[in-house]
Amino acid sequence: MTLPFDLLLKNVRVVRPNKTAVDLLDVGIKDGKFARLAPEIDASEAAEVFDGKNYLAFPGLVDAHMHVGIYQPLEKDAVTESKAAAMGGVTSALTYTRTGQYYLNRGGPYAEFMPEVLKLSAGNYWVDYGYHIAPIEAAHREEMELLLNAFGVPSFKIFMFYGGYGLHGKSDKQNEFLMIGPEERYDIAHFEFIMRSAQKLMAANPDLADYISVSLHCELADILNAYTKLVEREGKLTGLHAYSAARPPHSEGLAIWIASYLAYETDCLNINLLHLSSRKAVQAAMMMQDVFPHINFRREVTVGHLLLDVDSPAGAHAKVNPPIRPREDVEFLWEAVLGREVDWITSDHACCSAEQKTSAAEPDNIWLAKSGFGGTEYLLSGVLSEGSKRGMSYNHMAELLSWNPAQRFGLRTKGDIAVGYDADLALVDPHETFTVRAAESESGQGYTPFEGQELTGRVKATFLRGQLVFHNGNVLGPARGQYLKRPTVRV
Repeated sequence: MTLPFDLLLKNVRVVRPNKTAVDLLDVGIKDGKFARLAPEIDASEAAEVFDGKNYLAFPGLVDAHMHVGIYQPLEKDAVTESKAAAMGGVTSALTYTRTGQYYLNRGGPYAEFMPEVLKLSAGNYWVDYGYHIAPIEAAHREEMELLLNAFGVPSFKIFMFYGGYGLHGKSDKQNEFLMIGPEERYDIAHFEFIMRSAQKLMAANPDLADYISVSLHCELADILNAYTKLVEREGKLTGLHAYSAARPPHSEGLAIWIASYLAYETDCLNINLLHLSSRKAVQAAMMMQDVFPHINFRREVTVGHLLLDVDSPAGAHAKVNPPIRPREDVEFLWEAVLGREVDWITSDHACCSAEQKTSAAEPDNIWLAKSGFGGTEYLLSGVLSEGSKRGMSYNHMAELLSWNPAQRFGLRTKGDIAVGYDADLALVDPHETFTVRAAESESGQGYTPFEGQELTGRVKATFLRGQLVFHNGNVLGPARGQYLKRPTVRV
């Protein structure tokens, strides 16, 4: 006799986006999908029963900004960092990748690059995964249609400062870094043409147009170069204070204005403004929304910029682009989150091992440290802990961590706990307080800038398409992550 459900979750408080209540329900799962939600479902109807112990049940998180494979071989990084994601309730990981130094450390066409990425990824992710692509050289703009139709990549990235400033600091060798020819320019004109190519894709594919978007890292190289020289010459600031001053917030604001006008000029209507780190960045983004109301802007912040400030004891371990900011900027970001001016929160997870992160000779030297750090495993707990203190509802958290990024990036079966959706779910004890310890993480990083922070709200179990992949501190089973060719089929 075939039972109605493969798995029954009993006694869970279901947190759904776009709702105002949290309901105590049982959740029936069949064939990897949510099949029924009801106050009481008989245990005899399921092959397996899991007691949810009145924990909160969030939709599996969509961490829409990660950098798996940036500092370690992709096939290795995918294992450790997707396990870390599962620990934190993340069930869908969307990773930015590109040609050039780091990642696969190669240039050339994406027609050759993407098959290698997918080959190295297969069988190594503990959560479902997808990729965003950055068109680096001019020829890549002609490949955007191929990326969309052949590889299911409808989201494209621009790093606005890469043409004249390095990943870790000042650089006069950016063409070498990007692995492009001497006649190539990674500049504002290139960004314009990327947007024009995206607009053509939208026009040619009206059924996919809502999911085709351009994401931008908004900082300007000219400002970064000038202020880095000033800060280094004056020598008054060190550590995270120095790095924030060297990459000042108005560089973000000005870049957002330029990006927004380019979107207007090219009629590129879906624009994602990534990891806004400061008051000036958020204010600039909101001004541009007012100036260009027809453009579908989305605004992102990261858990790092919400939990850390320039006085963090993590020091150089917290170096990231854009920088960690002063506490007043952190609190402004939280005001923007609570005011619904932010569309999603991500980790910007970029695992950089302790051996790579800082200089062995000068470990506190911020200029010698590499940029980026991991944090996907603390995404849900961090937002739950700090958001709850500020009166943020669980339903709002589910929108920012699951629903909104799923909708934007074409994950049409992700982001909600509803019949027909993938049975991705994170069970959380909202009352359990714990101290962040890198030693407890599955990540290969070996440290965390969040070390020693006390968070309230711990992930107890993570389900990926109905399969238990994390439970009570342990990652379980084989790697079950599937490639998310986007947009996915509709529910």
